[in-house]
Amino acid sequence: MQRTWRTLLTAMLLIWFLAPSAGAGVKVKLQLFVDGLIHPLEMLTAPDGTQRRFIVEQSGAIVLLLPDGTVRPAPFLDLTDKMVRLNREFDERGLLGMAFHPQFKENSKFYVVYSGPVSSDTPRRVRLNFNCTNYLSEFRVSKTDPNQADLATERIIYRWHKPQFNHNGGAIAFGPDGYLYIATGDGGSANDKALFHTEKIGNAQDLKSPLGKILRINVNAGDPYSIPADNPFADSKDALPEIYAYGLRNPWRMSFDTGGEHQLFTADVGQNAYEEVDIIVKGANYGWNRMEGTRCFNPDDPNKQPETCEKSGLTMPIAEYGNLTVVKDGKGLSVTGGYVYRGKAIPQLQGTYVFGDWSRQFIQPEGVLLVAFPPKEKGAMWAIEDVEVVNMKFHSYVLAFAQDEDNELYVLTSDNTAPTRGVDKIYKIVPAD
Repeated sequence: MQRTWRTLLTAMLLIWFLAPSAGAGVKVKLQLFVDGLIHPLEMLTAPDGTQRRFIVEQSGAIVLLLPDGTVRPAPFLDLTDKMVRLNREFDERGLLGMAFHPQFKENSKFYVVYSGPVSSDTPRRVRLNFNCTNYLSEFRVSKTDPNQADLATERIIYRWHKPQFNHNGGAIAFGPDGYLYIATGDGGSANDKALFHTEKIGNAQDLKSPLGKILRINVNAGDPYSIPADNPFADSKDALPEIYAYGLRNPWRMSFDTGGEHQLFTADVGQNAYEEVDIIVKGANYGWNRMEGTRCFNPDDPNKQPETCEKSGLTMPIAEYGNLTVVKDGKGLSVTGGYVYRGKAIPQLQGTYVFGDWSRQFIQPEGVLLVAFPPKEKGAMWAIEDVEVVNMKFHSYVLAFAQDEDNELYVLTSDNTAPTRGVDKIYKIVPAD
């Protein structure tokens, strides 16, 4: 027994000493991977062994980066004609997410989220007053050309109507359980308090609204889907059965950890004061619009945090930082979700959450790369540090991150606030030396 305890103690100490630690001064280089893009929001590697990479452009196309490093001239999929017309100065709508079916190699199915005009079969009140409808659709690859999607195979799986143009969410991902997870924003405007936001509590707290949620569905059963039996509200008459977690403002990018406990991470964009990172847990309420990060929130006075509020039943973020709109020593304006690093090229980052902030300014691109270190004490907040880019002056908006088949990471960037020019870039994050 004594030897067992000594062995256990030794193992625990090794874990403690070898765990990634904050304060080490994280430095990386950025290596240009592909350019000439229009607001890239995702880059996925085909799960069929072909080494093709599928790049989701917010403007409406999925383009193919071929194994030889060239971009295929014709897009794999073009949904421009199905989408709303995007604003030329700034827009949060568009082609927002993509996920391959876990059996893609066998069934050629994939899924996308895009912003279309308000559906014609909605109530007149919605058609006249809402801004757009976000569609989750299933497509199949062409039977005659593996580099071309078949538009005719579209099957609308789910949709949610939005009163305003912003706060769309739109990330989708299959979990280790085989179910499809969908991130939705609170509907737009500000403070979750506007026209067509649920009175008093906001859309994110309204369990009969799909807005401000993480949804979970089974696309392998039902027509067009079924509800997983263990969804937290699967049998409730007072909540949407699709809801997996709620109380989110604008979950911008989410990802499953490929290691550890395969947890689901998302970054939730704050209002004016605090940006947050969450680990999504079944049935959890992340507090918006009662909370902004770990702070109490008043939708009638968003720049001042009340000293007290009702926090019972709420799940706090694992990390947060100040927004420069209100907090002088903040890091940026809008958090951009990333990935837990499980690659081999940068051992210092192993097990950390690599993410970023869209920009420190609105009118000038000044994105920030960030890393959050897991705590050594259970329940403590993850420590956030800036990541220094040592080989270039990084002046870009940070739109998203990507992960390849080796679990190495990429940052997807733009020099523009709107998806209008084909000059945007994807960089691979590589060791500083």
